[in-house]
Amino acid sequence: MDPADPDRHVADGLLAAAAADLGLDGAELLAAVVDQAPTGLALLDRRLRWCHLNPALAQLTGHPAEQLLGSAVRGRAAETLQRVLSDGRSRTVAAHALLPPPRSWRRPLAVVARRLELHGRALGVVLAVTTADLTPERQDLEHARTRLTLLDAAAERIGTTLDIGTTCTELAEFTVPLLADLATIDALPPETTVRESGSGSAGASVGSVPRLLRTAMAQAPQLRGVPTQLARPGESVRYRPGSAAARCLTTGKPVAANRLTAEELAAAAPDPATHAAYRALGVDSLLEVPLTARGQLIGMLSLARTAGTPAGFSDDDVVLVEDLAGRAALSIDNARRYTRSQGIALELQRALLAEPGSPHPNLELASRYLPSGTSSVVGGDWYESVRLPFGRTLLVMGDVMGHGVEAAVDMSNYRSMLRYVASTDLPPHRILRQLDALVSENESARPATCLLALADPARRRWTLSSAGHLPPALLGEGRPIELLEVPTGPPLGTGLGGYEQTTRELRPGQVLLLYTDGLVERRGEDIDTSLARLAALRLPVAGDLDELLDAALHGLTPQAAEDDIALLAARARRRP
Repeated sequence: MDPADPDRHVADGLLAAAAADLGLDGAELLAAVVDQAPTGLALLDRRLRWCHLNPALAQLTGHPAEQLLGSAVRGRAAETLQRVLSDGRSRTVAAHALLPPPRSWRRPLAVVARRLELHGRALGVVLAVTTADLTPERQDLEHARTRLTLLDAAAERIGTTLDIGTTCTELAEFTVPLLADLATIDALPPETTVRESGSGSAGASVGSVPRLLRTAMAQAPQLRGVPTQLARPGESVRYRPGSAAARCLTTGKPVAANRLTAEELAAAAPDPATHAAYRALGVDSLLEVPLTARGQLIGMLSLARTAGTPAGFSDDDVVLVEDLAGRAALSIDNARRYTRSQGIALELQRALLAEPGSPHPNLELASRYLPSGTSSVVGGDWYESVRLPFGRTLLVMGDVMGHGVEAAVDMSNYRSMLRYVASTDLPPHRILRQLDALVSENESARPATCLLALADPARRRWTLSSAGHLPPALLGEGRPIELLEVPTGPPLGTGLGGYEQTTRELRPGQVLLLYTDGLVERRGEDIDTSLARLAALRLPVAGDLDELLDAALHGLTPQAAEDDIALLAARARRRP
């Protein structure tokens, strides 16, 4: 704008005169006019970052200032605004492209963008937002666009992992403050048999209310810090019969309750503690939506709005949230199924591993199996000991490639075949040859690494052979850990053979430690570095072997293990 523009001087004069009449500073008056204008106004800088928006814009869009300030406009809307900055021509911007879908999404918005200039220099973009005066057909089109935009955003942000808690948290945080001021998600525990939606809970009569598990909660910024007794994630919840939540669970249909009086809120609240929390937070509108996947109820999404919200939950809101909940429920159900399958695989793994076979009395053994946790599928780690004639014991440590139930089953097959081959009393390298030949006959079998250590205390000798496995560690009291050099052949199941063996002196009091790669390997780290970390440990050799395993795990295992870990420690007993 030209500073010599006479219209501007007239406007400045009018503003100064009005400010003088009111006894105010001109800038103070201008700020009051902007903040109290009935039209939504916003200022974006040259990088298209939100710098200021007035209360009218926040109310029209459903986005409070703290949610937008500092963030930048992206995508197609940014391209349009860049053209406004470049050529100075005002343009209309699609509301659904400029902002995430507003809470008051059923009101189509018109957005006009104009370049802000001072002394001939472009400073940014001014946005004016009003409700659009559209034909019913155009309103329906705007509704559909906004709804699709929200659901597309939900698809990107919800279900990024196969963890139930994470998925539910993503859903809760997506709805607040976009659709509600408070969101809670309660789900049937993973081990619970889901039921047909609307048919009553599993194992209970129709109309009964099942016990659920609070899995996620989100609150709008203005509600955080208000002390309440709301159930937290991880706590079990059960809703009072007749409450809005209970009606939702028993019917399998959404229940909306708007502009509730104190008495109505008490009747609709799920329990006394939640009712007290609603009162403390100022809640007056509720929306309970079932989480249904594949025709079965798996939980419930509860949304609440406070008395400061312009309106309760409309019919359009109910349809939108129901659609959102349906899509999110599929992600939650996938996580439930994954968790259940992981539980089965883990139990199978533990049942198949159990304890290693009984060694001779001249040998002490201790073993440990540590799964990597629910965020990663169980593997095919295994160990075994086979009692042989003349006081000898064969120690075995193996790792089937792959994860899940299939790897655990293959691990069991390896273990059974090894027991059979070892019973023929062959030396370790010939046991590996026979096992490799047997496994390679089955084309569907997974390859596996394996380490054999034959303990022969009477002859004071270890005999070792390896099929692609990491070297064992030999520990002596007062001596550093030694990683034994064992001739290494290919993994079992390749059919290539070529296994050899080596011997080492077996001394009473020494400990031989066999392990799988989960103990030492780290993503992006050279294996030599990983093994050097093991060799640098100082472990209690003379004490209880379980204490030695605890010390090894404590010294090497990160807080979140990247892979399963199996350990087997052996020590020859001292002769009386």
